Amino acid sequence: MSDNIQNDSRIEKILHLIMEFASGNLEAKEKQSNHYDELDGIIGGLNMLGEELHASTVTRDFLNNILKTMLDGLIITDSSLSIKEVNPAIEGLLGYEARDLEGKSIEKIFKGHMTLLEHLPEEIIEKEYFAGVETTCLSRDNSEIPVSVSISFMRSHDDQVDNFIFIIHDITESKRREAELRVAAVTFETHDGILITDANARIIRVNKAFQNITGYSSAEVLGKNPNYISSGRHDKAFYEEMWRHLAQKGSWTGEIWNRRKNGEVYPEWMSITGIKDDDQKIVQYVAIFSDITARKIAEEEIRSLAFYDALTGLPNRRLLADRFHIALSQSGRSKNYGAVMFLDLDKFKSLNDTRGHEYGDLLLIEVAQRISASVREMDTVARIGGDEFVILIEEVSADQKMALQKIAAVAEKIRLVLNEPYKLKEFNCYSSPSIGVCLYCGNEKSSSDLLKSADMALYQAKESGRNTIRFFDPLMQEEVESHAAMEINLRNAVENNQLRLHYQIQIDRDGRPVGAEALIRWYEPLHGIIMPLEFIHIAEESSLILVIGEWVIQEACRQIAAWSKDEKKKCMTLAVNVSARQFALPDFVHIIASAINLYKIDPSRLKLELTEHILINNISNAVAKMHELKALGVELSIDDFGTGYSSLSYLKQLPISQLKIDQSFVRDITTDANDAMMVKTIIALGQNFHLHVIAEGVETKEQQTFLIQNGCMASQGFLFGKPVPIDEFDLLFDKMDN
Repeated sequence: MSDNIQNDSRIEKILHLIMEFASGNLEAKEKQSNHYDELDGIIGGLNMLGEELHASTVTRDFLNNILKTMLDGLIITDSSLSIKEVNPAIEGLLGYEARDLEGKSIEKIFKGHMTLLEHLPEEIIEKEYFAGVETTCLSRDNSEIPVSVSISFMRSHDDQVDNFIFIIHDITESKRREAELRVAAVTFETHDGILITDANARIIRVNKAFQNITGYSSAEVLGKNPNYISSGRHDKAFYEEMWRHLAQKGSWTGEIWNRRKNGEVYPEWMSITGIKDDDQKIVQYVAIFSDITARKIAEEEIRSLAFYDALTGLPNRRLLADRFHIALSQSGRSKNYGAVMFLDLDKFKSLNDTRGHEYGDLLLIEVAQRISASVREMDTVARIGGDEFVILIEEVSADQKMALQKIAAVAEKIRLVLNEPYKLKEFNCYSSPSIGVCLYCGNEKSSSDLLKSADMALYQAKESGRNTIRFFDPLMQEEVESHAAMEINLRNAVENNQLRLHYQIQIDRDGRPVGAEALIRWYEPLHGIIMPLEFIHIAEESSLILVIGEWVIQEACRQIAAWSKDEKKKCMTLAVNVSARQFALPDFVHIIASAINLYKIDPSRLKLELTEHILINNISNAVAKMHELKALGVELSIDDFGTGYSSLSYLKQLPISQLKIDQSFVRDITTDANDAMMVKTIIALGQNFHLHVIAEGVETKEQQTFLIQNGCMASQGFLFGKPVPIDEFDLLFDKMDN
């Protein structure tokens, strides 16, 4: 019994070494450390096992138990490679039962897949073992199974090889992992850029495509946040939304703009995925992106072909329809008038017939450029075919009459600019347009109906002799013609010296005359005196306001010079209103200085009245220009104070000496508490800023008393005198001065 126990112990050790050998551990050790002695021990153990297999029944049972629990397959053959025994792992691996294999040649499993079988006995005996040879086995259904095979042998009592032992390890899973790694490696080096960050969004790896697309090497970006290559085009809200979506959905896909190393900003299509560990905690982020510059260019080209005229680059009929629909909706909300103009070129066919289509195309390109330069950026100029153009004017005014006048001015501007000569290569030519106009307000009428109306007006323009403008509504047409006639007459009035200045006296709180305001009047031979309200807006819509404004300055300085010779009037100031267009002139200060020098007047006697609207449009430029005027010695006053954008923040910047209270506040100061409070506030504001305060529109004694009691320093209005010619003014002055 003790011998059996000793045999069992020795066999258990030998079996342990067999399992170590089968697992590849000793193969690895041999490769790493050259432990040949240990390997010799295994071979010796296998030989001893052969002896013990014949010697002990207990050992056979013990061996069977071991073989049943082995995860790797084990096959024992005789010296001719006929299978004697297999363990259950082989049955599970190959799908055979033991009885199907016993007595069969090992070639049933390895046939065609293991050429070393031909010389196996000799080679095994010579080398003593094969360890970890990779090959494939054939299963019962003839499918191939990748395996690693270790082979040894056992000797009989007479030292002859009588058994071979095959230990077969299924490497299907490791092969699959290797394949996945190869795929991953190939995928990582795809043409798409890939960057991987840690959980803190620090770059830990990038691929070659990333480096090619961005221009940054791997070393330049490792450890950095991806915002290192951000373009700056996206605001904080964009990135907050991206990270919110990543947190909620685990991924984000979209278009994003980044910057290459050379500074070029380019578009990417990017997908970001959060990689989680077993605890569902984000450990990495993987971003895959492609440069879509070419796609964006192609999209823009497609869009251009779809929405723009190929010859002129203007919007085509399709884009016009889209913008017209939006314009009508906007007009419906704002109640502002707009207009659509239908335009074609007079006798365009004649140019094509005589010079050819090349010259016709050149003319159309030039016409498109001239029209576009004549309207606002927000307006739309479209070419809808041939020599036909449509101009969509948006958001003009909520007042129909004002809108009509402005639209008529734009149409006339376009007509005039298209009448200017054209140079087409070496050929000089002239052309003119016929223009039909239709106003709209809201979206009660469709865009197609409005275009038809404008087309009808265009037909009327052509019937009227071409090179003209016609409005669809006959009443509007009459209004436009009246407006045009007024402008022509006003231009003649300037040339024929029909303009005059009237003067309205200004008095201090003691009732003494201290100055006057110069107000323009038009002495029309047939209709008598025409007030500014009827013609100033026409002058402002044209360049006439600049001519008229300079004339007023000249007349005012001439009058100041005349007063300077009168002892009683030499300290009088004369206030002149300045228009926005006049003040915006680059040489406005020079115009004022020239007039002062021409008439050799005291510049402090000239007072320029500016509205708040003039100043607020470009406060920095206005302040600079006002300081230049102040340096000349000219007095500056804010007219109609309180009706515009009154603000302490800009008021303290202005080099002004006076505030003028608008007559709309003065009118009801004795009956309306709000107006009374407004006037009190303006007076107090002026006092705090050390400014002179004057009120206009004073018509009653009660109004004058209120103003004096609250500290107003001067007044003007019908209570003291209407605007009158200079001779009547002199009589009024003498009367009040006595």
